[in-house]
Amino acid sequence: MPSTKLFVRLVAALIVFLAMLGACASAQQEVVLHNFSADGKDGFSPASSLIFDSAGNLYGTTTSGGAHGGGTVFELIPKTGGGWTEKVLYSFRPNGIDGQRPVAGLISDAAGNLYGTTEYGGTGGQGIGQGTVFELSPGPGGVWKEKSLHSFSYKAGEGYYPFGSLVLDAVGNLFGMTPDGGTDGLCGTVYELTPQLGGSWNETILLDFDGANGCTPYAGLILDASGNLYGTTFNGGPHGSSFGTVFELSPQVDGSWNETLLHSFNANGTNCCYPAAALTTNASGNLYSTTYGDLALDTGGTVFELRNEAGTWTEQALHTFIDNGTEGYNSYSGLIFDGSGNLYGTNYNGGANSYGTAFELKPTAGGRWTEKILHSFGSGADGANPIASLILDSSGNLYGTTFAGGLYDGGVVFQIKP
Repeated sequence: MPSTKLFVRLVAALIVFLAMLGACASAQQEVVLHNFSADGKDGFSPASSLIFDSAGNLYGTTTSGGAHGGGTVFELIPKTGGGWTEKVLYSFRPNGIDGQRPVAGLISDAAGNLYGTTEYGGTGGQGIGQGTVFELSPGPGGVWKEKSLHSFSYKAGEGYYPFGSLVLDAVGNLFGMTPDGGTDGLCGTVYELTPQLGGSWNETILLDFDGANGCTPYAGLILDASGNLYGTTFNGGPHGSSFGTVFELSPQVDGSWNETLLHSFNANGTNCCYPAAALTTNASGNLYSTTYGDLALDTGGTVFELRNEAGTWTEQALHTFIDNGTEGYNSYSGLIFDGSGNLYGTNYNGGANSYGTAFELKPTAGGRWTEKILHSFGSGADGANPIASLILDSSGNLYGTTFAGGLYDGGVVFQIKP
């Protein structure tokens, strides 16, 4: 039998080995599926979330790069035996009438067409253009055809510089928001695009933001089964507040839309502020998202819940992010649920390497939520500064993009394995 001293040494060595093994396992959870290249031909700096098709291919956008430098729509195709192949489906042109700088993620319809927005470009004129809504349709030989459905402009009452993604209703209408423009020209709009006979699309402004009812919406909308729209604004709110809102838009029998402010954020550190992401909902109809926060107000943002109880909405911060050297903070990301009710998202800043995190929030007894850092970005070629929301596959793997980092500092597409 070994001596006591030898036994202690063996136990100590085993503890060190297990700690090293645990650290390696943690580091290996994140896998880079694609590095955007140094020359930018395959795209550069993705800010968008990803979507899957039925075959398991991933689709997203990059804000710059491509054949002409104005950004791309790309596809990632899984290889047999492992690995992924990237294919650029469309390259936008700087100052192009087809659009420039797609910031938002894509959506798809039942026929496999992709829809998105570009922040600039289009036929609106006056400099770089004021943005577009576009459609990409798959064609013979794997060639995709781009069609501009609408060009925004500075004309009176219209919004411009669309930043967020679109949502599609059951009859094929598209809904989105602009952070600029509208009647007062400053606070943005909610718009609807309706397909017309002959292939054109008609734009209708559903809501003008004026500051008191919200201002500068950067995110996309979500749609419930009754046709109501829900969204966030980064600024604005009643009583002179400028810390952002959550709102609902409900269709009326006369064709108009009625806005209801569900929540207005304030400067309280536990409730503060500046929501930049879209909402998500659970089976009970409660709403969830993140706020970007303000470190001067002692918060790096929050994960919040809006609970609907008999028509009254109550806001609760499920988690407040802080700049403590390990936790992430400043989130542009929306949230997703898994089948167990856990929430997942990203932070742009913070973490162990100061370049953002991917996190999980798990509900526990007593209504509390526990945060777990799944990955801290910036440790090498793993990517840096994630902006977009995550998506989840049926095996529990998470997928996302980073705006920077990777082998060429042009961002990456990554996977986090459970």
